[in-house]
Amino acid sequence: MFRINEQRKYLDVWLIYKCSDCDSNWNMTIYSRINPKSIAPEILEGFYGNNGELAKRYAMDTELIRKNGAEVGILKYKILGVNINFNIPIELHIKSSYPFRIKVSSLLREKMNLSQNAFEQMITSGSIQSTSGIDLKKCRLQVDAILIINKWTIESQAAYEEAL
Repeated sequence: MFRINEQRKYLDVWLIYKCSDCDSNWNMTIYSRINPKSIAPEILEGFYGNNGELAKRYAMDTELIRKNGAEVGILKYKILGVNINFNIPIELHIKSSYPFRIKVSSLLREKMNLSQNAFEQMITSGSIQSTSGIDLKKCRLQVDAILIINKWTIESQAAYEEAL
């Protein structure tokens, strides 16, 4: 649930968390002293209407939660999809309903069962590429990432097997 405080030409907006165990509340600041004209009208309407999807989006924003001084634990996730065939080029879509602090490289390495060394070799050789140009070694998953996994060369395969 959102709480909005209007003072003259400025707004404060909080998301109110309620603990299901002890019934205590915590207010997470979303906006402080902001001109309402600087917020998209549909978002502002969502705040006033206590839109559930909007509340969920802010509730899952781990960066905003951290900025408010709270600790965020490691979220549980599941990697779905068939195993990757390295003999044919594929386009791999990694999707999350919400921004997720996990590195794309960790997800790829887990899905493809790769060591750090083999993963870096694949990036260096161009066997794994991002369609948007993100740094696959450092970036964290926002909402989605689209990757191209090319057919491995003999050199890439040898480096992979050596790394195992």
